[in-house]
Amino acid sequence: MKLSHENIDSLSARQSLERLKSGNELYLKNKSGGDVSPEKRTDTCENGQHPFAVIITCSDSRVIPESIFSAGIGDLFVIRVAGNVMDDHQLGSVEYAASHLGVKLIVVMGHNHCGAVDAAINHDPDGYIKFITDEIRAAIGDETDEEEACRLNVRHSIAIIENSFAIHEEEEHGLKVIGALYHLEDGTVDFGI
Repeated sequence: MKLSHENIDSLSARQSLERLKSGNELYLKNKSGGDVSPEKRTDTCENGQHPFAVIITCSDSRVIPESIFSAGIGDLFVIRVAGNVMDDHQLGSVEYAASHLGVKLIVVMGHNHCGAVDAAINHDPDGYIKFITDEIRAAIGDETDEEEACRLNVRHSIAIIENSFAIHEEEEHGLKVIGALYHLEDGTVDFGI
């Protein structure tokens, strides 16, 4: 379904979530593909971006939000960082999307078999990677089940977003933050984790 930016601006968080779910169904049927046409590039260049959702996800090259949700140019505001951890830079991007672009749905999407989560559970990296694994360790505590650790890590990032923006106060205006887990082996997305 093609939507103009006027239609996208009026989508509620619930409608945006339904669009993500239907896009994932197309992806699973190998019929995915958002609008990446020259016309869409020209339109978004001239008229700006009007994404319907923010997706905060891992930098893992196997996790491609635009493909997973059958989205095209200008549809998603994607923030990628290893382990989908949150810091002031990511929060600034979320704030921009919500306050300046009018996005009402924020999705923190982790994935199973996450290397950053594995590193936090099973290794003690140094260098800059330690900033990521320390944040994940704070999220997962003593959890050693990899998939449950991924879920806990997503919930931790959600809590940071909610606490930073007092999201509960914003729910009356339509802003919503949810968690999701992408499964590498079959492409499915579990929402609301």
